[in-house]
Amino acid sequence: MKKPRIIPLNIAVFLATTLIALIATPIWIIFNGIDSTEIIVAVALFFFTGMSITAGYHRLWSHKTYDAHPIVKVFLAIGGAMAVQNSILHWSSDHRVHHRYVDENDKDPYSAKKGFWFSHIGWMLREYQAERYSDYRNCKDLQKDKVVMWQHNHYLAIVLGANFGITALLGFLNGDVLGMVLIAGVARLVAVHHVTFFINSLAHIWGSRPYTDSNTARDNGLLAFFTFGEGYHNYHHIFEYDYRNGIHWWQYDPTKWLIKALSWLGLTSNLRTTPEERIEKAKLQMQLKNAKTKLVHLPNADEIAAVVQAEYDLLVSRMTAYYTAKKRLMREKHSNIKASYESLELDFKYRELKQAFALQKEKWHSIYSLYLEPQVAA
Repeated sequence: MKKPRIIPLNIAVFLATTLIALIATPIWIIFNGIDSTEIIVAVALFFFTGMSITAGYHRLWSHKTYDAHPIVKVFLAIGGAMAVQNSILHWSSDHRVHHRYVDENDKDPYSAKKGFWFSHIGWMLREYQAERYSDYRNCKDLQKDKVVMWQHNHYLAIVLGANFGITALLGFLNGDVLGMVLIAGVARLVAVHHVTFFINSLAHIWGSRPYTDSNTARDNGLLAFFTFGEGYHNYHHIFEYDYRNGIHWWQYDPTKWLIKALSWLGLTSNLRTTPEERIEKAKLQMQLKNAKTKLVHLPNADEIAAVVQAEYDLLVSRMTAYYTAKKRLMREKHSNIKASYESLELDFKYRELKQAFALQKEKWHSIYSLYLEPQVAA
């Protein structure tokens, strides 16, 4: 079978920037040194351009997980162009196809099932799906966004102006134009490229699948640290319309923090989140599925399976009752109904169900650990 046509421009860009970052920049630093300003600017632009992809291209435009003020959109559009990963329209179109056909080798633009190299960078070096370069029917909503179309129509000019104009100006102000362009421009660009490409490759290979095993996406806290919070990818692939990837306060997700902080300033709004009950159900279903898979290896599998299923059913029942009471209580509070015997009784019932759910959840995890975790270790 004949291989798809190579894309000379992409190969030239990746090759040139990599050689400059790995060879020219270190040589420059050895002979000319590097100052703190160049380091600070490089780090700042690394976060600005990387999070323009994660907060902008990904969570704002591809998945519409929140709304943003036009000023925020312009900044994210410029930062995204500075990351040199194609226009918002093209990137979002590819990404929506990826989510729709994840792991289908003939349809997923960067299917992880075709290997690390392909999903990381190889898919951009040849025209594997030529129609992707002109068919944006899955982004009709984005074609109505003035910022998106401004960036798409002037993409090359914005890329050159942002990457060379901004860094050259900062270098001029710092007294070293070439040094700033090399360090905060090219070296920073290569770093941003590969940490964001890790989402297509490593995040589908390395990590756990606590919410779904219907695709290759993984959760990986270490990867999240290097990818601006995008490493919680298993969660993202089942709940793609949530503006968060790391849902717990302790999970490193600076993209989530940025979006939330901007909402306090009135610059973002309508932040979409997944109901707790749906998240809990997904986790429990995966735990039950893992349990059934591992129990078959035990000598008394049928007996243990019956116990596990009974505890699971009881847990789901108490979880449903708890969340039903919680929703009703929230409706009561939002309707500003004054305290009465009925509302006090509802609050008491809610607390009782919450405690029952917590106790059953603890019991479930004890049983799960007792029978199954040793099997994982083995």
